[in-house]
Amino acid sequence: MDASLVKKLKDMSGAGLMDCKRALEESNENIDEAIKWLREKGISRAAKKADRIAAEGSSQVIIDGNKAIILEVNCETDFVSANAKFKNLVDVIGKAVINSEANTVEEALNVNCENGTVNDEIINLTATIGEKISFRRFTKLTKSDDEVFGKYIHMGGKISSLVKLTGSNEEVANGVAMHLAAMNPKYVNKDLVPESDIKEESEVLKEKAINEGKPEAIAEKIVLGGLNKFYKENCLVEQEYVKVPGQTVGNYVKSNNQEVLEMVRFEVGEGIEKKEENFAEEVAKQING
Repeated sequence: MDASLVKKLKDMSGAGLMDCKRALEESNENIDEAIKWLREKGISRAAKKADRIAAEGSSQVIIDGNKAIILEVNCETDFVSANAKFKNLVDVIGKAVINSEANTVEEALNVNCENGTVNDEIINLTATIGEKISFRRFTKLTKSDDEVFGKYIHMGGKISSLVKLTGSNEEVANGVAMHLAAMNPKYVNKDLVPESDIKEESEVLKEKAINEGKPEAIAEKIVLGGLNKFYKENCLVEQEYVKVPGQTVGNYVKSNNQEVLEMVRFEVGEGIEKKEENFAEEVAKQING
């Protein structure tokens, strides 16, 4: 196939190279028919939205026996994130990927659904809704028969959490998942805190103590006390359990003969730089042409 023809179609439609190549193949290299094919598939319209910022959306947790998945799909506005078709897309993606071999988003986009691949589903809904939609991330967990999953979904998917515990008490697991969603710890326990994080925190605490005029020996004790506070703030099992004040998550779980093994928490849009909108300026621009 003539590469210049593929490039011409790409420039005209804004679609990706592989989509353009396929469109030309489907249309016997007739560029007008190829453009029509792209439009019918919603690819041309979807491609033009690729540079928009999609920082809203929804997260979801799906559990299927000994498998579980937590995922995040993004869109541009809260309005669309509440749309039934968008919510359904999140479920469709989760149910397709949970039983697949995909371990990356790139692999997941090629997983088959009822109406083509995951990527096809996203492109079709992007064209229908008129906003950029992107499958941002997912994590899959597996468990044994003597372990249990817990999940919690907050504000319709703005925050979702998934945990795995030993034992079979799902109520305990769901409570821990709720705590995870609310308190956002970074680690399950202090044994899992990277050495680099401990070193950095220690250096900050020691430098602060010395700057305050504390002797070296006192500064070292302050570091130990500060690290204990750090663990209580950042480690799930060290935190005070939101449902039982005065008791740590670890002690609560242990009292039920269980142990926290893994945790995953997604907050929609975290880490994405959102576009700042000034409504008054936008209206003024439209009025002034």
